[in-house]
Amino acid sequence: MTDERFEELVAEAFESIPRRFRDEMRNVALVVEEEPSPALLADLGITPPDTLYGLYEGSSLAEREWWGQATEMPDRVVVFRNPILEDAEDEDDVVRMVGETVIHEFGHHFGLSEEEIDEAEAIWAEETFGE
Repeated sequence: MTDERFEELVAEAFESIPRRFRDEMRNVALVVEEEPSPALLADLGITPPDTLYGLYEGSSLAEREWWGQATEMPDRVVVFRNPILEDAEDEDDVVRMVGETVIHEFGHHFGLSEEEIDEAEAIWAEETFGE
Protein backbone atom coordinates (compact mmCIF):
# COMPACT_ATOMS: atom_id res chain seq x y z
CA MET A 1 0.00 0.00 0.00
CA THR A 2 1.38 3.42 -0.93
CA ASP A 3 1.92 6.17 1.63
CA GLU A 4 -0.64 8.27 -0.23
CA ARG A 5 -3.30 5.55 -0.04
CA PHE A 6 -2.66 5.04 3.66
CA GLU A 7 -3.00 8.78 4.30
CA GLU A 8 -6.26 8.78 2.29
CA LEU A 9 -7.58 6.06 4.61
CA VAL A 10 -6.62 8.13 7.65
CA ALA A 11 -8.45 11.15 6.19
CA GLU A 12 -11.49 8.99 5.39
CA ALA A 13 -11.50 7.61 8.93
CA PHE A 14 -11.44 11.15 10.30
CA GLU A 15 -14.30 12.15 8.00
CA SER A 16 -16.33 9.18 9.25
CA ILE A 17 -16.42 10.68 12.74
CA PRO A 18 -19.80 12.36 13.22
CA ARG A 19 -19.73 16.07 12.37
CA ARG A 20 -20.81 17.16 15.86
CA PHE A 21 -17.60 15.60 17.26
CA ARG A 22 -15.31 16.75 14.44
CA ASP A 23 -16.47 20.30 15.08
CA GLU A 24 -15.09 20.05 18.62
CA MET A 25 -11.68 18.82 17.45
CA ARG A 26 -9.89 22.12 17.46
CA ASN A 27 -6.15 22.57 17.82
CA VAL A 28 -5.42 18.88 17.09
CA ALA A 29 -3.01 17.72 14.39
CA LEU A 30 -3.70 14.32 12.82
CA VAL A 31 -0.42 12.90 11.54
CA VAL A 32 0.92 9.66 10.13
CA GLU A 33 4.31 8.36 11.23
CA GLU A 34 6.05 5.20 10.11
CA GLU A 35 6.27 3.50 13.52
CA PRO A 36 6.61 4.21 17.22
CA SER A 37 10.15 4.58 18.48
CA PRO A 38 11.64 1.91 20.74
CA ALA A 39 11.91 4.56 23.45
CA LEU A 40 8.20 5.38 23.20
CA LEU A 41 7.25 1.72 23.38
CA ALA A 42 9.51 1.29 26.43
CA ASP A 43 8.03 4.39 28.10
CA LEU A 44 4.55 2.91 27.63
CA GLY A 45 5.63 -0.53 28.84
CA ILE A 46 4.95 -2.15 25.46
CA THR A 47 7.27 -5.01 24.61
CA PRO A 48 7.53 -6.88 21.30
CA PRO A 49 5.71 -8.50 19.70
CA ASP A 50 3.10 -6.02 20.98
CA THR A 51 3.11 -2.63 19.31
CA LEU A 52 1.19 0.60 19.03
CA TYR A 53 -1.17 1.66 16.23
CA GLY A 54 -1.81 5.19 17.44
CA LEU A 55 -1.10 7.73 20.13
CA TYR A 56 -2.79 10.80 21.55
CA GLU A 57 -0.41 13.48 22.76
CA GLY A 58 -1.93 16.37 24.65
CA SER A 59 -4.43 17.29 27.32
CA SER A 60 -7.96 15.99 26.98
CA LEU A 61 -10.73 18.55 26.75
CA ALA A 62 -11.92 17.37 30.17
CA GLU A 63 -8.55 18.28 31.72
CA ARG A 64 -8.09 21.72 30.17
CA GLU A 65 -8.69 25.05 31.72
CA TRP A 66 -10.81 27.25 29.48
CA TRP A 67 -8.20 30.01 29.47
CA GLY A 68 -5.34 27.73 28.40
CA GLN A 69 -6.82 26.42 25.19
CA ALA A 70 -5.90 29.41 23.05
CA THR A 71 -2.22 29.44 24.02
CA GLU A 72 -1.39 25.73 23.99
CA MET A 73 0.48 23.98 21.23
CA PRO A 74 -1.74 21.71 19.16
CA ASP A 75 -2.45 18.26 20.49
CA ARG A 76 -1.44 15.41 18.19
CA VAL A 77 -3.12 12.22 17.14
CA VAL A 78 -0.50 9.98 15.58
CA VAL A 79 -1.35 6.95 13.44
CA PHE A 80 1.55 4.53 13.01
CA ARG A 81 1.57 3.16 9.47
CA ASN A 82 3.93 0.18 9.64
CA PRO A 83 2.39 -1.66 12.61
CA ILE A 84 -1.06 -1.42 11.02
CA LEU A 85 0.19 -2.63 7.64
CA GLU A 86 2.12 -5.47 9.26
CA ASP A 87 -0.91 -6.70 11.23
CA ALA A 88 -3.62 -6.15 8.62
CA GLU A 89 -4.70 -9.09 6.48
CA ASP A 90 -5.93 -6.99 3.55
CA GLU A 91 -6.98 -3.45 2.63
CA ASP A 92 -10.38 -3.85 4.28
CA ASP A 93 -8.59 -4.76 7.50
CA VAL A 94 -6.38 -1.66 7.11
CA VAL A 95 -9.52 0.47 6.76
CA ARG A 96 -10.98 -1.01 9.94
CA MET A 97 -7.73 -0.69 11.92
CA VAL A 98 -7.13 2.89 10.83
CA GLY A 99 -10.73 3.84 11.67
CA GLU A 100 -10.60 2.23 15.10
CA THR A 101 -7.26 3.88 15.80
CA VAL A 102 -8.47 7.35 14.82
CA ILE A 103 -11.68 6.93 16.83
CA HIS A 104 -9.71 5.59 19.80
CA GLU A 105 -7.15 8.38 19.90
CA PHE A 106 -9.72 11.13 19.45
CA GLY A 107 -11.66 9.48 22.29
CA HIS A 108 -8.67 10.31 24.48
CA HIS A 109 -8.86 13.90 23.20
CA PHE A 110 -12.43 14.07 24.52
CA GLY A 111 -11.43 12.48 27.82
CA LEU A 112 -13.50 9.31 27.31
CA SER A 113 -12.85 6.21 29.39
CA GLU A 114 -11.61 3.05 27.68
CA GLU A 115 -15.13 1.61 27.98
CA GLU A 116 -16.64 4.68 26.33
CA ILE A 117 -14.02 4.51 23.58
CA ASP A 118 -14.85 0.84 23.00
CA GLU A 119 -18.54 1.81 22.66
CA ALA A 120 -17.68 4.59 20.19
CA GLU A 121 -15.59 2.17 18.12
CA ALA A 122 -18.47 -0.34 18.09
CA ILE A 123 -20.93 2.34 16.96
CA TRP A 124 -18.52 3.44 14.23
CA ALA A 125 -18.06 -0.17 13.04
CA GLU A 126 -21.84 -0.70 12.98
CA GLU A 127 -22.42 2.49 10.97
CA THR A 128 -19.46 1.89 8.65
CA PHE A 129 -19.52 -1.88 8.12
CA GLY A 130 -23.01 -2.86 9.27
CA GLU A 131 -21.69 -5.08 12.04
